[in-house]
Amino acid sequence: MAERQNILFVIIDQLRADCLRGALESHVDLPNLRGLESEAVRFDRHFSVTNPCGPSRASILTGQYAMNHRATRNGTPLPSDKPNLATEIRKAGYLPLLFGYTDSTPDPRDYHASDPQLKSYEQVMPGFVEACEMRLEESWPWRADLLAKGYDVPPYPDIFRPDGDRVDDPALYKAEDSDTAFLANRVIDELRARPTGWFAHVTFIRPHPPLVAPAPYNRLVDPATLPAPEGTRDRTAEAAAHPFNAPLLAAKSLASNVEGFPDLEETPENIAKLRAIYLGLAAEVDHHVGRIFDFLKETGQWDNTLVVVTADHGEMLGDHHAWGKMTYYDAAYHVPLMIRDPRHRDGFGTTVGLPTESVDVTPTILDLAGVDVPDTMDGHSLRPFLDGRPPANWRQHSFSELDFGDPVNPTAWQRALGLPAEGANLAILRGARHTLVHFNSGLPQILFEHEKSGEARNISSKPEAQSILLEMSRDMLDHRMRHAEGRFARTMVTPDGVVRAPRN
Repeated sequence: MAERQNILFVIIDQLRADCLRGALESHVDLPNLRGLESEAVRFDRHFSVTNPCGPSRASILTGQYAMNHRATRNGTPLPSDKPNLATEIRKAGYLPLLFGYTDSTPDPRDYHASDPQLKSYEQVMPGFVEACEMRLEESWPWRADLLAKGYDVPPYPDIFRPDGDRVDDPALYKAEDSDTAFLANRVIDELRARPTGWFAHVTFIRPHPPLVAPAPYNRLVDPATLPAPEGTRDRTAEAAAHPFNAPLLAAKSLASNVEGFPDLEETPENIAKLRAIYLGLAAEVDHHVGRIFDFLKETGQWDNTLVVVTADHGEMLGDHHAWGKMTYYDAAYHVPLMIRDPRHRDGFGTTVGLPTESVDVTPTILDLAGVDVPDTMDGHSLRPFLDGRPPANWRQHSFSELDFGDPVNPTAWQRALGLPAEGANLAILRGARHTLVHFNSGLPQILFEHEKSGEARNISSKPEAQSILLEMSRDMLDHRMRHAEGRFARTMVTPDGVVRAPRN
């Protein structure tokens, strides 16, 4: 019997696609991720199907659109009976080790009301074994490591406050003691002791805010060399361009990305500094991802390891005067995806330009591990692309959703627009030539034309755009109808018993 290959699945939190290919690629050195591209299949039109962190990871790991798993906010429970990557990969004999976090809100039906599991959304998705806890607000093993090394460790979020009077001053910890370094150390130490045939899901919190980096990464990138954020409108015009925009700009400010500087002004200089710190953090993650790769090569495991690297979602980083990921612009959804399977060498160094989605990642890993993909999963295996045989009927668009309401604490959008939580949501359909953004509650649609003004101009009110709006609205409706919850969609009870049709 052939040796079972290892599986290394890395998610880098909030890493924009253009850090590797696009506007920012020439401004940050990411040699290990770029080196992986030469030995992997790269998916250039890969998008998160939902934001923020918890919902996005729910979609990645269950293979479901948010409209089906319904864990649409950080804090919304994910039903515990949803098949996911961990529960299914066990069927191939893997023990799914988690180094980091899944940001899963537990199903309250499974716990007593007083159980501490129900106090935080930063819990572990069912099926995973938490080999190293590295949650943003907790991270107890890392904090214990800092204490043992003599650091004075303040509670969250002050642990991520720059150690000085400048926003780009270094973190209180050295680079060799950072959260990113600690996690990589734990991955390497654990995998060194384990026999081959392991499964490791490794999740790096950086470059997610708070934007603070240890030296030298805090000033690795010169802010003066960076391009200005995307967007041609001034802040007032951007806020007025659509009813969604003003609450968006009010909901997350420049200062909210860094601890200890509540009055940080949104000047071009400060914007550039935070963008530079973000890129410095990306470079730090790249360095430690490279350490894991080097460990696999030094121990002879590199060519027996499936490597998948992606991000949960993007980051606006000041584009269109916005920060974070609670928006409809591509920068918040467009993320890298690279897959290296040593059994599919003919695909090394190739690029896929067809649209792929975060719901495709888990079906791909399961398929490559020889596990049947459950009918609940909306995504499709990308294995044909690794084989150099793109499917003839592959999707021609990508689909994303965003819930921007809260049933308990109304959001800025709900307060400003008078929306109920269930009416505060949007959906995005990205085709070859146009992007449609459809809002609930009667808010006006947005239509972008890629080849002309792109996201700088909404053409939905133009007479010539009406037929496009109608066609894309139909496509979006078709998409939602086609991808309704599929647990028993291919199952029939017949006189001969239960019959299950294969996935299309």
